[in-house]
Amino acid sequence: MNIISKEPILKGWSEDKKYCITDETGTRFLLRISDISQYAAKHSEFRMMQRVASLGTPMCLPIELGICEEGVYSIQSWIDGEAAETLIPLLSDREQYSYGLEAGKILSRIHSIPASESQEDWAVRFNRKMDTKIRRYNDCPIKYPKGQAFIDYINENRYLLDGRPQVYQHGDYHIGNMMIDHSGKLYIIDFNRNDFGDPWEEFNRIVWCAQKSSLFASGMVDGYFDGNVPFDFWKLLALYISSNTLSSVYWAIPYGEAEVNTMMNQAEEVLVWYHDMTEPVPIWYRSI
Repeated sequence: MNIISKEPILKGWSEDKKYCITDETGTRFLLRISDISQYAAKHSEFRMMQRVASLGTPMCLPIELGICEEGVYSIQSWIDGEAAETLIPLLSDREQYSYGLEAGKILSRIHSIPASESQEDWAVRFNRKMDTKIRRYNDCPIKYPKGQAFIDYINENRYLLDGRPQVYQHGDYHIGNMMIDHSGKLYIIDFNRNDFGDPWEEFNRIVWCAQKSSLFASGMVDGYFDGNVPFDFWKLLALYISSNTLSSVYWAIPYGEAEVNTMMNQAEEVLVWYHDMTEPVPIWYRSI
């Protein structure tokens, strides 16, 4: 590929260096460069993206993976459009819900890829993860005013983890990692946190969706379950969101006061949605 221009992309939390590159034909691509120590992880990510793309998933298509002077690079197709988190809240209620339905259907397709049988038991793995988060939260100098509600909900509902299946996960599935092209088609981006785990855990980032558009978040759930949402899903999702919320405050500290305040406000909003974690179905959920 003969690259004639290379523009840095500064948005996002990934440690990858990202660029929009253009070749001699005027075609644009996404270039991601990671530290060479990430080669094995990036090779696995690229291989799994190829598998996801083979299902017809609308996404940044993986084109090339290799090693360069700066580390390990990957080239993906470029999506020319707008960030979904910017565009969707401006749309009609029906359009917001419709995009959510599509996002849920796409996620269901991604989850059709099973995890290997050698994967550690989910209940063992996630209980260990929650124990670590509770310990780190208790050691954190900053606490949520009603943080104990999250801990109590976790401890009362750990049994829900028993026997859960595991599948391939995008790893960071929410409206901030979606694009809408100029024809109005929804695309999924940023697979760099991909993993294997409980398919329902993938909804733990739906908090970000609901804050942008409750109808989009509602549609995502309905689309995933084809309108037949099991009650156990809501109970388990509340567990995953409680776990995520606990870790958010100490995660935010290195990024400064503004990020800490964002997480404090988000925790307060989550508690409102769930009536201080006493109701498993959040108040933002509604069909259209």
